[in-house]
Amino acid sequence: MTTGAPPSDAPHTTTRPDLRAIHLHVCVTCLRGLPVGAAPPGRALYEQMLTRTHDTNVVVHEVKCLAACDRGCTAVVAMPGKWGWLLGHLGPEKADDLMIYLAAYATSHSGSVMPSRRPASLSDMVLGRFPAALLTEHSS
Repeated sequence: MTTGAPPSDAPHTTTRPDLRAIHLHVCVTCLRGLPVGAAPPGRALYEQMLTRTHDTNVVVHEVKCLAACDRGCTAVVAMPGKWGWLLGHLGPEKADDLMIYLAAYATSHSGSVMPSRRPASLSDMVLGRFPAALLTEHSS
C-alpha cells in the first residue's frame, strides 16, 4: 500500500457506493499451509478480486485474520438483508469462479446459493453462515 492509504479494513473506494452492495472481506494474511514469511495467497486473492470488481456492486475489503487459518484462503461475503457466509479453501486461481458465485449470491432472495448453482471449484468453500442482523455497514 502507498503512504496515506486507507486503513487495512477500509472499503475499496473505487467501487461506486451502492446501498445494495455485496461486501467481500478477504483475509490477506492467509498462508494456506505455507511457512511464515511466504507470500500470502490471501493477499493475491484480494488483489485478483480488486481487478474484477471495478464497475460492479462488489466492495472488496481486506482483513488481517478470519481465524480459519487451516482452511485458508478465507473470505466473508455479506449483503444487507441476506445471510452472510464464511468461505474457505479459496485462492487467487478461483477469483473468476468467486465472481460467478457473487452474482448468484446477489440475485438470491436470502443469500443462500445452492451447491448446484456454484462453480465446481467452490463446492467445499462454505465454512459457516451468520444472520443478516449481524452485518455492520461500512461507510465510504
